Amino acid sequence: MGKHITILGAGVIGLSTALYCARRGMKVTVIDQKPRQRDGCSFGNAGMIVPSHFIPLAAPGMVKLGLKWMWNPESPFYIKPRLNLDLMTWGLEFWKAATKDRVNAAAPVLRDLSLLSRQCYDEIGLDFGLVKKGLLMLCKKQQALDEEAHMAETANALGIPAQVLDAKATAALDPAVTMDVCGSVFFPKDCHLAPGRFITAVEAELLKLGVEMLWETEVRGFKVEGGDLKAVSTSKGQVESQEVVLCSGVWSAEMAKELDLKLPMQAGKGYTLTLTNPKQLPELCSICTEARLAVTPMDGALRVGGTMEMAGTDESITPRRVRGITRAFPDYFPAFNECDFADVKPWSGLRPVSPDGMPYIGRTQRWKNLTVATGHAMMGLSLAPATGRIIADVLSGENSPVALELMSPDRFA
Repeated sequence: MGKHITILGAGVIGLSTALYCARRGMKVTVIDQKPRQRDGCSFGNAGMIVPSHFIPLAAPGMVKLGLKWMWNPESPFYIKPRLNLDLMTWGLEFWKAATKDRVNAAAPVLRDLSLLSRQCYDEIGLDFGLVKKGLLMLCKKQQALDEEAHMAETANALGIPAQVLDAKATAALDPAVTMDVCGSVFFPKDCHLAPGRFITAVEAELLKLGVEMLWETEVRGFKVEGGDLKAVSTSKGQVESQEVVLCSGVWSAEMAKELDLKLPMQAGKGYTLTLTNPKQLPELCSICTEARLAVTPMDGALRVGGTMEMAGTDESITPRRVRGITRAFPDYFPAFNECDFADVKPWSGLRPVSPDGMPYIGRTQRWKNLTVATGHAMMGLSLAPATGRIIADVLSGENSPVALELMSPDRFA
């Protein structure tokens, strides 16, 4: 048995990290404060694997657009007004990162991370129903299509295949569903899956590999000695280990403060609604560009999700945010109407959002045996296998297949 790894967090990032570490022969313990039967951000999301998403959230124009949207509680992006130092610090770092030069530097890194993850999903060897039919960026207006066409040029230049389609070609690609759009951009490398099936498959594999899962276990502190974390103090006693991996989603920032680390993070609440018996069922997943909606077929059901609501760690449902989704969806898919969602229970989840739109992946200088893997925002499921593999490489003393400088956990120190 190799070195003992303690992983803090059993979301999709933590479980993927546990999988790759256990397959390398390491002894792995996973600690999570929630019960095994949970419905966190790793379960109710849109289920997309998207190499097409190579532009970080902090991009030119996003500050202006965010300020415009934040006054409308039904818009795709909303910040709940509040006096909060962490939020103000996050906002300042977001503004500083939203530059063309920063995006140009980040895009190849996100591309490499996404394509590695896409490869890992193919090679992971578990049955979770990966659908490899691509993704459509649906555009209602010509201006949006022109902007997406420009993005397609950038994608192709980066080695991510993209094709601009008119309305007729879009309909021909997915004839099972009626769409009211002027065109789309098709990304053939994108995929989708049912996130619950993936989590279930990974957990079953971890049990076979002998991974210790400590559910309903609260992390209460750390036993430190010099520059090492010798043990994790929990509600069920101390867990000693040789390496600690912090991947607790939105709660990682608070744990980081206890460890004298600075990981600026805000919880970006997202919502999804799942129609179990939809009037029509597309074969491809799609993004409704102007409305920022994600639409995914899942095992006969249809999941529609969206919004980025920053209101702290409050997981409650805001009805006006949900209405923004149910009102916008029929604009793109006219066979549906808002009433179709009347009896659907909305799901919400908190996504860990860094201010520059890049995840935190890698070792810290503060602690010799602490590695961080969090801050993936809306891309947690998409980037999970690649993140898990990279962390396993780091813990094995091997070089990462993806450059980690822009994702360093120390970049805001």
